[in-house]
Amino acid sequence: MKHKEAWAKYELWNELVAPLPKPCALVDMDALDVNILEVKQRAHPKSVRVATKSIRCVRLLEHLLQAEPLFEGLMAFHPEEAVWLSQRGFDDILVAYPSMQIEAIAAVCRENAQGKHLVLTIDNEAHLEQIERVAARMRVTVPVCIDIDMSSHWLGFHFGVWRSPLQRAVEVRQLAMRVCSSRFVYLDGLLAYEAQLAGLPENLPSLGWARNLVPWLKRLSARAVRRRRREIVNALSDMHLRFVNAGGTGSLAWTAQEAWVSEVTAGSAFFAPAQFDYYRIRPFVPAAFFALEVVRQPKPDIVVCQMGGYVASGPAALERLPHPYLPKGSILLPQEGAGEVQTPLRLEQALPLKLGDAILFRHFKAGELCAHFSHLYLVQGGRIVDRVPTYRGEGLPFG
Repeated sequence: MKHKEAWAKYELWNELVAPLPKPCALVDMDALDVNILEVKQRAHPKSVRVATKSIRCVRLLEHLLQAEPLFEGLMAFHPEEAVWLSQRGFDDILVAYPSMQIEAIAAVCRENAQGKHLVLTIDNEAHLEQIERVAARMRVTVPVCIDIDMSSHWLGFHFGVWRSPLQRAVEVRQLAMRVCSSRFVYLDGLLAYEAQLAGLPENLPSLGWARNLVPWLKRLSARAVRRRRREIVNALSDMHLRFVNAGGTGSLAWTAQEAWVSEVTAGSAFFAPAQFDYYRIRPFVPAAFFALEVVRQPKPDIVVCQMGGYVASGPAALERLPHPYLPKGSILLPQEGAGEVQTPLRLEQALPLKLGDAILFRHFKAGELCAHFSHLYLVQGGRIVDRVPTYRGEGLPFG
C-alpha cells in the first residue's frame, strides 16, 4: 500500500473511531465477509466447523453460520461454553478439549437429554469413565469424539504440539472398542488436527535460523500425517463415524483434499490476526483491530498511547506483542514494547499525528482480542453499524 493511500485509509479510520471511548475493539465486516468467501474456496468441498475460541462473540458466530451453507457446527473450547452456546440456540457443538469436571460434564448431559447435540472429546479411558459415571447417573447417552495426536516424532525429535497420547491406529481402535461397549456413550467422530502444519507460521522471527527448517519439516510431516490419518480412519471403518475433523486455517486447502476427512475447522482466518503475516500461504484480509489513543508526544518522532499491553499467549517472543497497523510507519520500541498503562511508538516517517488521535493495532492471535474487550464495534461500508458483546461482555468466566 502506497504511503498516500495508507494515510488516507488511516484518516478514515481515525475519524470513525474519534467519538469512541478508547481502548476499543473493532471488526471490519466487509473484510470479514471477504475472508468468509476465502475460507469457503479453500475448504471446498468439505464442510467447515467454526472454532469459537477465535471469535468469542455470539453475534459474529451467528453471522458466520448464516453466511455460508458449508459452515456447519461449532468447535468449542470448554464444556460450559458449549452449554451456554446451546442455550443461545446453537447446536452440533464439538467440545474439542477434554474435561474432568463433573458439573461441566453434567451440564452437557442435560443439554443432550433435551435433544441438543453436544460432543465431548476423550483421548484415554479416564476421560471416558468420568463421562460414563455422570451419564449413568443422569440416564442419558452422550456422543464422544476421540482426539488423535497428529504430531511427528523422529528419533526423539517432536514436531507438533502435546495433546493426545494416541498415535497409532491400534491404540485408537482399542479406545473406540471400549466406547462401543458402553451403554452411556457412543462414538460420534474423530478429531485429527495437524497443529504443526495448520498452526505454525514458517517465518516467525523468534525461530531464528531454525525457521529455514520449518517448510522442510512441514513437507516431511505432511506425508506422515496424511498416511496415518487414512490408516486410523480405515481402522474404524466399521464404526459409522458421523465426522472426521481435521485441518485449521493454515492448512485448509491441503486438508480438504483428503477423501477420509469429512470436515475442516476454521476460526482465526475470519479475523486474520498478525500471526498470519508470518505464513507463506496466501494471506487473508485483516478484519479485527483495537484502537488506542495518543496521549503524549515526548519527541517529534515518538508518540505514546494509553494502555495496550495485550500480549498473546504461547512462547514468549516479540512477535506476540500487538502489531501497529494504522498509520503505517509506526513501530513499537523494543525496550518498552506494549505496556500495561502506556505504549510508546516510533514514527518512521513524518506523520502529522496529534494528541487524541488513534493508533490501530492487530492482536497476534484472533480470539484473545475479545478476551480483553467487553464489546466489539462492527464497521461496514465505512460506518459503525452495531456494538455487540463479546464472551467477556456477557460475563462468561472463560471469555
